[in-house]
Amino acid sequence: MKQRHIVIVGATGMVGGYALRFALEDPAVGHVLVIGRRKVGISHPRLSELLIQDFADCTPAAQALVGQDAVIFCLGTYTGSVPYGELRKITVDYTVEFARVLHGSSPEAAFAFLSGSGADPTGRSRIAFARYKGEAERALLAAGFPHIYLFRPAYIYPVEPRKEPNLMYRVLRGIYPVFRALFPNQVIRADDLGRAMLEVAVRGAGSYADRVILENHDITAVVAALHSAAD
Repeated sequence: MKQRHIVIVGATGMVGGYALRFALEDPAVGHVLVIGRRKVGISHPRLSELLIQDFADCTPAAQALVGQDAVIFCLGTYTGSVPYGELRKITVDYTVEFARVLHGSSPEAAFAFLSGSGADPTGRSRIAFARYKGEAERALLAAGFPHIYLFRPAYIYPVEPRKEPNLMYRVLRGIYPVFRALFPNQVIRADDLGRAMLEVAVRGAGSYADRVILENHDITAVVAALHSAAD
């Protein structure tokens, strides 16, 4: 396999940050372009950055996106951290706009999208997060890319200490060992998720090469295969 040129959007976030770390360690990745609102704060000979302050117009990124093989799209925010209108704009509008520009520059690129468990492409869910993620998924599937990977993790365990965004996340972090033991298919470590997104975007991860939707149990299966191969 020739070395891949990949794009990571949202690399200053939890999952995108891990995807970036693994990408820079991966010999199959020749170059990583990070696109976001602020710098990631690291330097590497195979890393370049492009800052975009307003993802409502990604046209300034068009030239930089030429010749890319895959994108890992982790841009997003938490429910309750912004009003619903802003949540939809970030979740749906920004995703659709980036996909539009990327497809114009690299129409053969693979697109790995950080969605979420319960995402509802039908738009009937009463949960705003589920409706918006589903709407973004539907738009990506219609965007014309040859390979779309929709990652739907359940609870993402942060691994490294952080300020939790809301009460639910504080509770889940506190009970994580018990929750994981009782519901192993409802949790995924942030580092494992980032690594799985990179693997699938770059290599297709074997039997998942043609999989469109990867639910939490599919993601853990990819991770297990990676750990097994490393042993």
